Amino acid sequence: MPMLKIFVGTMYGGALDVAEQVKPLFEEAGYEVAIFDQPTLEDLTGSATDLALFCVSTTGSGDYPGNFVPFVRELDEQSPSLTSLRYGLIALGDSSYGDTFCGAGRSLDELLAGQGAVRLGERLEVDAMETFMADDAALPWAEEWIESQQLKVA
Repeated sequence: MPMLKIFVGTMYGGALDVAEQVKPLFEEAGYEVAIFDQPTLEDLTGSATDLALFCVSTTGSGDYPGNFVPFVRELDEQSPSLTSLRYGLIALGDSSYGDTFCGAGRSLDELLAGQGAVRLGERLEVDAMETFMADDAALPWAEEWIESQQLKVA
């Protein structure tokens, strides 16, 4: 059974809620799913990751949530080759912050691409100004992502 790892960067639990809500969709599609809410680079590179999903909130002025900072720092400093990594990204933000809207998700996307990882499909950007519950946007996106990227294995 292929492994989907969901990496969560969250401040108040919204991104973790999204991860927990989309998990059953991937299990139904045939994946073993692990959620990492205190992720480390070892979680990503230490064992097989057939597919990764990043659920990342943006804090402050486009910053990563505190629980995600060590992961990003390790990724940036160690610069591992991620050419075999296929991933999706759900970025949570608030458009009232203007240019820094979903800044953490956008920065992570650039960082992963710079290490050779391949994003499948479009990044989902959830705006707290328009969507009160982020999973209201994330669930349909995840269903479409599984379908459009032909990720179903079961």
